[in-house]
Amino acid sequence: MSERDTYKYVFKVGNKIVHGGITEDLERREQEHQQKWRKGHIVQVGRRTTEEAARAWEQEKGFA
Repeated sequence: MSERDTYKYVFKVGNKIVHGGITEDLERREQEHQQKWRKGHIVQVGRRTTEEAARAWEQEKGFA
């Protein structure tokens, strides 16, 4: 069984989603995105999941 170590997230500036993706470290990823969008923040989508399931979600949503 695969580990549930991957987060799905959207990165928002105000109420607008400007990016979405997956990561194992939400804090680090938020800091990386804030280099481009200073006033943005990450919103976790659902619970941690397997990398395979997270990649499928990312593809389905058009973030990949």
